[in-house]
Amino acid sequence: MNVRNKGLVVITGCGHAGIINTVNYAQKVTGIDKVCVVIGGFHLPADDGIFEGAIDSTLNELQKIDPKYIIPCHCSGWKATNKIIDLMPNKFIQSAVCTTFTF
Repeated sequence: MNVRNKGLVVITGCGHAGIINTVNYAQKVTGIDKVCVVIGGFHLPADDGIFEGAIDSTLNELQKIDPKYIIPCHCSGWKATNKIIDLMPNKFIQSAVCTTFTF
């Protein structure tokens, strides 16, 4: 969704398509480049060994997109979430059950 004067709020469930692909597609279909928030499951769980290699490249691209806030949820994985905190602490917002966000 586009929040007037703020940019896109991109919401994903379990982002199997990849959070960067999802954001890029949202930008393409809306014609809006500015991203305010990326929220949802980024599907980068390192504990299964499959997605660990995608964490650094995904976070590099997320830094290029430069959203104001990044809110990783459920399947984002603890390793990716902690790297987001380390790389972009001012952009990170912790989510939990029953958390409400207003943009």
